[in-house]
Amino acid sequence: MGLWDRSYTGGGDRRAAGGGGWGGGTVGMRPSDPFASLTPWVKRLLAVNFGIWALMAIGLIPWSAALDLLAFRPDRLLVRPWTPVTYMFVHAGFGHVFFNMLALFFFGPPLERTWGGREFLVYYLVCGIGGAVASLLLVRVVGASPLVGASGAVFGLLLAFALRWPDAPIYIWFLFPVKAKYFVGFLALLTFWFTVNASRAGGSTAHWAHLGGLVAGWAWLRWGDRAERAVGRFRGRARRAGRGLKAVERDRLESKVRDVPTRRRRPPADGDTLDEVDRILDKIREQGIDALTEGEREFLDDMSRRYRDGPDRTH
Repeated sequence: MGLWDRSYTGGGDRRAAGGGGWGGGTVGMRPSDPFASLTPWVKRLLAVNFGIWALMAIGLIPWSAALDLLAFRPDRLLVRPWTPVTYMFVHAGFGHVFFNMLALFFFGPPLERTWGGREFLVYYLVCGIGGAVASLLLVRVVGASPLVGASGAVFGLLLAFALRWPDAPIYIWFLFPVKAKYFVGFLALLTFWFTVNASRAGGSTAHWAHLGGLVAGWAWLRWGDRAERAVGRFRGRARRAGRGLKAVERDRLESKVRDVPTRRRRPPADGDTLDEVDRILDKIREQGIDALTEGEREFLDDMSRRYRDGPDRTH
C-alpha cells in the first residue's frame, strides 16, 4: 500500500489546503476569525501547554518540580516511565512555548480536519515520543540532560503538512513565501547537521529531539496503519484468551448465527464517527465534492443508508 493510499493522507488528493504561515499568514483558515476554525484537539493542546506554562510562571508548579516529575531524562526512565509523554507539555520559557504553539496553531487544524481528531492526536503523541526515543538512543553523544518542550511533536506536524500539501506557501515572518516542501526539507537538513555536531555545538536546544520527531512522524505515516492493525489483533486475541472455555461456546453460537441470512448490524454512530462526518462535510465545503477520496465517498454512502433505513433489525 502506497503512502498516499493510506487513511492518514486522505487518499490521492494532494492539493494544497491554502496559504501557510509561520510567524504570519493563515493555513486553510478564515483570516477574519482564525480562532473559530481551530479544531478540537488543537484547542485542547494549546490550552494544556499554555496552562502548564502559566502555572509555572506564577509559581504554582515550581520549575524544579516540573524538571523532576515531568521532564524526560534517559537515566531516570525506569523511575519516571510517564516522562516520554509529559515532557512535551513542559516548556522552558514563554518564547519556547509560544513558537511551538504558534506552529501548532497554523499547521495543526488542516491536519486534524483531514485525518480526524483521534488520528491527529495519536500522530502528535507518536512524534513527541519519538523525540524522547532519540534522546535515549543518543544519550552517549548528547548526555542525559532533562528534555522539555513540544518541538518533537511540532516537527512531526511540519513533516506531515509538507507531505500532504507540498506546494502550500509558508510565509516566513509575514513576508517571504516558501513552499512547504522546501521549508521543511531545509529544517530537516539543519536539524540533522546540528544533531551530528551535537557534542561540539553545545547550546540548550535539543536538536536531536526535533530529528526524532521527524523520523517518528515519517515512520508512522509509512507504517502506522499496519501497527494499529497488529495492536488490534493482539488485543482481540487477549480478550478471547481471557474468556477461557466460555469463548468456545460463544464462538460456536456466533458461527451458527453467521450462517443465517440476516441484515448486517451497523454499530451506532459514536463520537469518532460523527467527527469523521463533520470532517468530510467541511472538506466538501472547502474543496468541493470532487476532492473526496473513494473511501470517504463510501463512508458517506454508508452513513446515508444508516440514517435512511432507521434502526437495524435482525430477521
